[in-house]
Amino acid sequence: MRLSFGRRAVLGVVVATAAVCAVAFASATPAATRMHHGVRVTSRPIHKLTNSTSSNWAGYAVTGSRYTSVSASWTQPAVNCSITPTGWSSFWVGLDGDTTSTVEQTGSEADCSSGKAVYSAWYEMYPKFPTNYSNPVKANDHFTASVTTDGRGNFTLTLSDTSQGWTRTAKAKLRSAKLGSAEVIAEAPSSSSGVLPLADFGSVAFSNATANGTLFGSLSGRDAINMASGSTTKATTSSITGGNFSVTWQHS
Repeated sequence: MRLSFGRRAVLGVVVATAAVCAVAFASATPAATRMHHGVRVTSRPIHKLTNSTSSNWAGYAVTGSRYTSVSASWTQPAVNCSITPTGWSSFWVGLDGDTTSTVEQTGSEADCSSGKAVYSAWYEMYPKFPTNYSNPVKANDHFTASVTTDGRGNFTLTLSDTSQGWTRTAKAKLRSAKLGSAEVIAEAPSSSSGVLPLADFGSVAFSNATANGTLFGSLSGRDAINMASGSTTKATTSSITGGNFSVTWQHS
């Protein structure tokens, strides 16, 4: 998502988000560019400090092959806005962005605006701006998401909030996509001025994370990414069992 959030930045990681409304599968219609607290937010490639540290991503990425599908489920965290009254956090699945300059992704948002929790959902085909969905999102909602491609530049991004009973699916084209990575990520979005303060989301548990139909825990080229800014650790990633792991907030 572009902010003007910068959606994750790990040297070369970008994320795309997509969704479709309805309780059943449906085609997405263009929605307003994602704005949060008057800030235009976005996702970006990740800027890796090391093989396992990023300024804006935490979670798992896999590289070393050609990736045409990624999927996972998670429970929408409830943000604590007493610590960071104005902050942002997002949770998504995507292709590319780690070692490549585009990101095709979809997910949910948990932000704090002047001390008030704000929840939403979106998709993004970075470097294009993200698209927000108008469907209701609440803390503790259960999400499932997937991004798939035919390998010829055609993408399907699907996001379901099974607690609220809606599904959004977006169709998009990006022929320049390298398909060089797949990831399941918690991110500090970015704006035109850089990475935004990370909202205190507590912990988010991802489950059944797969790339090319295989659980992340069985994939070679898998990288556990922690989020850090200088000497400050912002979010940490647990070990993975099968396709299950968690990311825990540490600092804004």
